[in-house]
Amino acid sequence: MTELDRPAFYALSSGGWRDLITLLHPPYTAWHLSYVALGAAAAPTLHANRLGAALAAFFLAVGVSAHALDELRGRPLKTRLSRTTLISLAVAGLAGAVAIGVIGIVVVSPLLAPLVLAGAAIVPLYNMELFGGRFHNDTWFAIAWGGFPAFTGYFSNALAIRPAGILVAAACCMLSAAQRRLSTPVRELRRRTADVHGEQRLTDGRVVELDRTRLAEPLEGALSALWLALVLLAAGLVAVRV
Repeated sequence: MTELDRPAFYALSSGGWRDLITLLHPPYTAWHLSYVALGAAAAPTLHANRLGAALAAFFLAVGVSAHALDELRGRPLKTRLSRTTLISLAVAGLAGAVAIGVIGIVVVSPLLAPLVLAGAAIVPLYNMELFGGRFHNDTWFAIAWGGFPAFTGYFSNALAIRPAGILVAAACCMLSAAQRRLSTPVRELRRRTADVHGEQRLTDGRVVELDRTRLAEPLEGALSALWLALVLLAAGLVAVRV
């Protein structure tokens, strides 16, 4: 098996605990959690306990529940986790996230209720492709996994809607859209492409052979740089604020 035969650049060999790590999509989960931190860092006051709770809720909802539901639909990561295990992870992850949200409503503010309800709805709507997949597209991906985490991070700290929160959420929407534009062709190359044949003729007369690896490398190189850059940026901005 070649490197590109793995279903994702971060996928481990199938079996046991390795499947659980792969299921979390570690780089992408960290990427989306960074949006929560970026939103919180833009708030007038950053409350470390609220940020910690928001990060935990999104880890459970996105990292665990959403990704478990993804794996239930066609096994894109080729894990050996049973259907029962995946369903249990999906339910437990979403329930845990909602529980954290309910605590926030009681302890912090009832104003958080719409965000908790929206988060609880987004995961099944998007990942289970309900209503004929109407919410499973690039636009909703950008909103659900980019703008929404950032806005939640901001609002849970500010408890108000201000330009800073809206601008950061909009920026995270665009970053999430960029992620989608890069990751979609890579997934196709890794998971649904048997072979690629072609050549690129340069103006100096050189000919470059095209194959799956050459097409995937710049896309995955950008994805690898972006997820790490955003995590470092979010960590740096939070460190400035606390």
